[in-house]
Amino acid sequence: MEFTKEQKKFITDFVVEIKNGDAAIFAGAGLSASVGFVNWKELLKDFADELDLDIEKEHDLIGVAQYYSNRYERGKINKRIINEFTTLKQGSENHKLLSKIGISTFWTTNYDQLIERTLESDGKTVEKKIRNNDFSHNIKKKDAIVYKMHGDKDFPEEVVLIKDDYETYQDKRELFATALRGDLLSKTFLFIGFSFDDPNLEYILGRIKVLLKNNTPTHYCFFKEVSRDDFQDEESYTYAKVKQELKIEDLIRYGIHSIMIQEYSDITAILKEIERRLKRSNIFISGAAHNYDPFTEDRAKELIHNLSYKLAEKEYKIISGYGLGIGSIVINGALEYKYQSNYRNLDDLLILRPFPQMQSGNKSISERWTDYRNEIISQAGIAIFMFGNKLDKNGDIVLSNGMKEEFEICLQHNVIPIPIGCTGSISEELWDDVIKNRTELYFNDQSLINEIKKLGQSDISNDGIISTVLSIIDKLQKM
Repeated sequence: MEFTKEQKKFITDFVVEIKNGDAAIFAGAGLSASVGFVNWKELLKDFADELDLDIEKEHDLIGVAQYYSNRYERGKINKRIINEFTTLKQGSENHKLLSKIGISTFWTTNYDQLIERTLESDGKTVEKKIRNNDFSHNIKKKDAIVYKMHGDKDFPEEVVLIKDDYETYQDKRELFATALRGDLLSKTFLFIGFSFDDPNLEYILGRIKVLLKNNTPTHYCFFKEVSRDDFQDEESYTYAKVKQELKIEDLIRYGIHSIMIQEYSDITAILKEIERRLKRSNIFISGAAHNYDPFTEDRAKELIHNLSYKLAEKEYKIISGYGLGIGSIVINGALEYKYQSNYRNLDDLLILRPFPQMQSGNKSISERWTDYRNEIISQAGIAIFMFGNKLDKNGDIVLSNGMKEEFEICLQHNVIPIPIGCTGSISEELWDDVIKNRTELYFNDQSLINEIKKLGQSDISNDGIISTVLSIIDKLQKM
């Protein structure tokens, strides 16, 4: 899709917040709607019928739940919650994208478990805060924390559902309010999945305003534009449009800025773009060298070291599989930058994944290596290829089939390949492939194509190689 100016600015700003570790998600019912999340009217319809109420005429749905609880007690509602939300097993595409983009703080009013399940399916350690007792302990090496602000379907008798629950919230769930206050002051939230007709929203926004008063930092939410096609007459459409504009203005009081979308599928497109930009900050370096022909060993080591140093200096995260004759030098380059600049954390600059060296289990060593390559390359957005030869079992120098496989995996994962053709061996073949077959797909810009071509010139200097590679990467960040 073609992003609006407002959407582009949000994407750029929110990517920065994610990289800084300051982003958080606040998820409403709409996040789970596409996978069968029952809405409030559907949940309460049968109960309203028992009360001789027409659910379509009711706007105070929390009041309906309270009326039913007053007359019949809430046990049947609790059972409905268990039955309805237990059927939700797998997260939507948006759940999966939110898990992949590196956000570690999630708040939700949903009773389902799709957020935490999706995070866990990505191999992440998740800490859940569902009841007050959960605040008495912490998981030390967690990847994400999920606050179930209104409870969980496994504890239906404790979920926030009726007026009594909201009126006693500050007393019974005070720790959640305290934790929310801290996150709202220190993080940038993206509210996702709220229709602004959700019966919980009024309480949430009021709580935010109370907590932050006039010190509201910037937060964001998605807002679907009112469409003429959704209304039978012009008068109804005009009324809805005016009301939406007033709501958007009112949200500013809480520091929440609305990002307008045409369709709900636009949210998925925006999240994909955020993921793409974040991945392009992760640079996979593929290389193997028994010898460095046509470079001398000193020149090759200088190139690898200085390129790694410059990538770290620009705060790109380097991913390396510890290739022969390459990996140690890549590490040294990143380490030198870290120590010279007193950079806070090497993990922010370098992901090192040495390949297993002996077979264990049911898979062969080559199968393990393929799995490993898929795992580490899937985390990157750009891949640099250098040199690429090895000794075969007969003692002959041959092209690196492992680097060839890494190139193919890059194509499968839409990782943009930048082969430095002038380093020879398999990198020269891969560079030739890119020039002949891949430029329109990956470098649909003549200035980029010209720079890729420079990387195949035999007379280019080390400084020329490094400046060209960095220029290509910098331009790709903006595409």
